Amino acid sequence: MEGTVLDPAGGAPGATPASVMHRVRGVWRRKWVMLGVALAITALTAAWTLRQPRIYAASTSLIIDVTAPRILDGEVKEVMGEERSNYWFNKEYYATQSEIITSRAVASRVVDRLGLSKDAAFLGLPANQDPAARAKALEDADAVGLLRSRIQVVPGKDSRVMNIGVEDVDPVRAALLSNEVAAAYMAENLALKLRTTEEARTWLEGRLDELGRQSKAGEMAVYDLKKDADMLSTSLESRLSIVSERINSYNLKLTEVRTRIAAQQARVDAIHRLRKDAGNTDETWAEAVPGAKDGPIQDLKLRYGEQKAACAELSERYLPEHPKLLECNRKLEVVRDDLLKSLTNVVRSAETQLAEAQGEERNLNKLLDETKAEAFLVNKKAIEYGRLQRESDNNQRLYELVLKRLKDIELSGLLRTSNVRVLDAAQPVMVPVRPHVRRNLLVGWVMGLLLGLGVALFLEMLENSVTSQSDVEEVLGLAFLGVVPRMEAVREPRERDLYVHRAPRSAVAECCRAVRTNLLFMSPDHPCKTLVVTSSGPQEGKSTTCINLGVAMAQSGNRVLLLDTDMRRPRLHRAFGVPNDLGISSLVVGEGSLDKAVKSTEVPNLFVLPCGPLPPNPAELLHTRAFAELLRTAAEKFDRIILDSPPLNAVVDAAVLATQADGVVMVLKAGRTDRGAAKRALRSLADVQARMFGAILNDVDLRQPRYGDTYLGYQGYGPTQDEPKGGVAPS
Repeated sequence: MEGTVLDPAGGAPGATPASVMHRVRGVWRRKWVMLGVALAITALTAAWTLRQPRIYAASTSLIIDVTAPRILDGEVKEVMGEERSNYWFNKEYYATQSEIITSRAVASRVVDRLGLSKDAAFLGLPANQDPAARAKALEDADAVGLLRSRIQVVPGKDSRVMNIGVEDVDPVRAALLSNEVAAAYMAENLALKLRTTEEARTWLEGRLDELGRQSKAGEMAVYDLKKDADMLSTSLESRLSIVSERINSYNLKLTEVRTRIAAQQARVDAIHRLRKDAGNTDETWAEAVPGAKDGPIQDLKLRYGEQKAACAELSERYLPEHPKLLECNRKLEVVRDDLLKSLTNVVRSAETQLAEAQGEERNLNKLLDETKAEAFLVNKKAIEYGRLQRESDNNQRLYELVLKRLKDIELSGLLRTSNVRVLDAAQPVMVPVRPHVRRNLLVGWVMGLLLGLGVALFLEMLENSVTSQSDVEEVLGLAFLGVVPRMEAVREPRERDLYVHRAPRSAVAECCRAVRTNLLFMSPDHPCKTLVVTSSGPQEGKSTTCINLGVAMAQSGNRVLLLDTDMRRPRLHRAFGVPNDLGISSLVVGEGSLDKAVKSTEVPNLFVLPCGPLPPNPAELLHTRAFAELLRTAAEKFDRIILDSPPLNAVVDAAVLATQADGVVMVLKAGRTDRGAAKRALRSLADVQARMFGAILNDVDLRQPRYGDTYLGYQGYGPTQDEPKGGVAPS
């Protein structure tokens, strides 16, 4: 694994199982906070519960039938009767009864009966209250509303039982109120029935009078119609029958006449055709005329034949002008004229008979039309008569129905039966139903635990310091090089700085060697020569970690040089007890030599180059070519060079040094280094493209629960025999 140049301020995206477990451990670390909050909430709940007044309950059981017991005959219907019986109707009915029980009407009956509006104990007024104030409070109190708020109706499951419960601070009064509410409900139920019956009776009486007037008016309308239609002696049905018979008679007569007309018309037409075909000179048509064989006409025909024969005989013997022939022809014309006149009379008789039949037809049609008009008028009168008769009959039936219903209601109104009866009367119960001490304490304990968990989570979210490996890797996005445990009971600064050297088998030394190993394996092909050790702020153990890391590297056989590049607050010379008169600032300005400035220490292979006299411009001095040449020369003589630099957020010296070294190691103090400050420091290193090796978590208290599982291996064996007995936390 090699160091990289990246943007560490972004952190690692998303939540990982390690971060989740870290949060869980953080919450568990605050278990005493959770327990304290839970105990406090439970105590408050207990105090609140014990201060609550004791409430007692009493219950009266009622049996509510859908209909009241039927005493009268089944045909007598009550106004509020209900014959249906199904699930949805029963459900709606009993829900309605529950509303009635808790109504103001029922509560008002109880308040008026028991005088609760003046009962200070029921209203909850103080006993030692001023009389004027008590009178004002009694006036303003709503006893009905207070009683309604204490009534509870619980229907029995799959039954007709209704339980009326009342709560009160007095168990005896609770039982009394429950029984009184049941009695008031029964009275209200009966009163509602009576009120409804009375309203129905009043309405029916008014309706009965109206129907009586309408019935009389209908009867008079029928009488007037009969009088106008002249139907007093003969019924309307008889009139219709007579008219119908006349119409039938006229129709038969008319049929006969029309048949005769048809025959006469045919006879007349036949005569006219014969006459037309024969002309004026041919009398043979007379032979075919109906009636030509009658006596007189037959005689004329014989005479005409004889005279004609005689004239024919004379015409054979005489000339046409012969007097005998002329006389014979004259007689023949006379006989012929008489025959034609007789035939004409026969034709006229046929025409007269036809005309007479046609006149009779016209008269019959006129009589038939008049009779039909009379029939239509009678039918119209019958329709109006039927309408008036039906209205009269309907009014009479309604009148009789309303009269009967009115008698039923008057009879049922005399009954005082109810569909409600008491099953079990309420008895005083001396065990309070509230407050529920155990339940409240349990709820308080659970709510306290939940609130404590929320407080622990809130405190965990508020903690913005770097405390664990997950913070380093996921929040800051750095490689985790290792931890440095807290050096307990070490007070002397010199003992603290050389703790790893003087206690090589301690947990601190093991951790420093682990950090050294991680650094060496960061880039095995290209080992780092120069290493800058810095922090985001002061007092985070940067210098102590630098010394301990140098001791660990020197113990591995490398020649290690520690450079005190903190030219504002140098302390390496005090840690090793070497003079600071000649150091880095002197070498950069050309005073002295590297060999003289480098001081040996009591740690084998570990050397230190002090800061030297404090310069006025440390940042510019570290950025010079002379300092770069100093680093190059030192790198040729030593295996490892570790630079102790100032904090990144305080000055820019560390950023300047990072550009000249192989890499940077960030020291973070556990539980103190702010994450935001660490991100700002890493941002400044990212701006100069510094190579980051990773971070060291310093001053870790392995005894805390948050580190017990993660770094248990560092304290598994306990203290060693060469571990010093005193010391302080690193700085």
